[in-house]
Amino acid sequence: MEKLAALFNDIFVRDNSDDAPIPLKIVFGGKRRKALEYSKVTMRPLMLGDKLLYQAEYTYPKKVTHTNLEARDAAALALSLVKDDFKQINIFMADKEIQVLASKPANPRITSKKTAVPSAASACMPALSHNKTKNYIIPDGTPCDFLIELGVMGKDGKVFPRAYSKFRQINRYLEIVDDVFEYLPKGRMLRIIDFGCGKAYLTFALYHYLKKIKDRDVEIIGLDLKEDVIKFCSDVAARLGYDELKFLMGDIADYTNDSADMVVTLHACDTATDYALINAVKWGTKVILSVPCCQHELFGQMKNDLHQPILKYGILKDRLTEYLTDGLRGLKLESCGYDVAMIEFTGLEHTARNIMIKAVKSRPQKSRMDKAQEQYEALCEFYHVTPTIDKLK
Repeated sequence: MEKLAALFNDIFVRDNSDDAPIPLKIVFGGKRRKALEYSKVTMRPLMLGDKLLYQAEYTYPKKVTHTNLEARDAAALALSLVKDDFKQINIFMADKEIQVLASKPANPRITSKKTAVPSAASACMPALSHNKTKNYIIPDGTPCDFLIELGVMGKDGKVFPRAYSKFRQINRYLEIVDDVFEYLPKGRMLRIIDFGCGKAYLTFALYHYLKKIKDRDVEIIGLDLKEDVIKFCSDVAARLGYDELKFLMGDIADYTNDSADMVVTLHACDTATDYALINAVKWGTKVILSVPCCQHELFGQMKNDLHQPILKYGILKDRLTEYLTDGLRGLKLESCGYDVAMIEFTGLEHTARNIMIKAVKSRPQKSRMDKAQEQYEALCEFYHVTPTIDKLK
């Protein structure tokens, strides 16, 4: 374990010089034992005030937890994770990537290679090490073509104060995309559909991330009902030279296609979310990112004698309708072979519709899929509801 101890000491335990290298992201994967509850641990630098910490993110089947650590504690945790839990570690620095293969922790294989295209996290280095601000994938102060074109930042790269909440939302979205990037197919063009794209801030961000940061061939289609919105987005894409980003006018429920590697639906209203999910599953889509909105369908259906004293209050019934609708969507996706997590998309100060359904196609045991379907049916019966997502078979 001496090699690993020395490696993590070099990475985490650094002096206070701004020039000292900081790891941008460390991913622990390849479980040593099937019974391990979490499937992955990701560590990132984090500034709290003027203090550099490291945040460890534990990915469970249905939740994500975080803990913040000082440098020496982070080094100790990293060593423990390799010893007890994981066999493979990928360390992303500003100019290189380090891979550790440790089937035998006492004799690990450590390789390093220069990064031809800077990793997404590398963009955060100036902000993290000099300005002591949050580490954004797209940093404030560095000109970014689509953000300039959409009026989020000036030509000098500085974000306009009035647009800062949108800037944070874009970066939060890209953090989520960065976490699921490894599950997307490799070695070929990626095909992505964004249902209900609106003015497409996040669609442009997704294209920028995949094409310019990750250097992937990609085709993205943004779909919306409003003709003026589609024209606006198409004109912006043309001015930017985003040739593989197309915008089409159409209804999610009527859209037909044959494939998509990722389906995105952000604030698609009411049952539009369901039709997007149904299409995604039909196509065998690998990654689904969905932020539902306006979950009204079940409000008029929901009946339950036990909960009637609560349901008589309209505002409480409305909130319960939202949670029930999205919970049923999650269970239905699980019954179709997806690993599902409900995560916070943005802070409540930006929008009340801040829950994202993150689903990744996996190979779960049939018993897990059957259990999710049984739970889905039991909840539908308990509340006397028949949601649109029930069409997903």
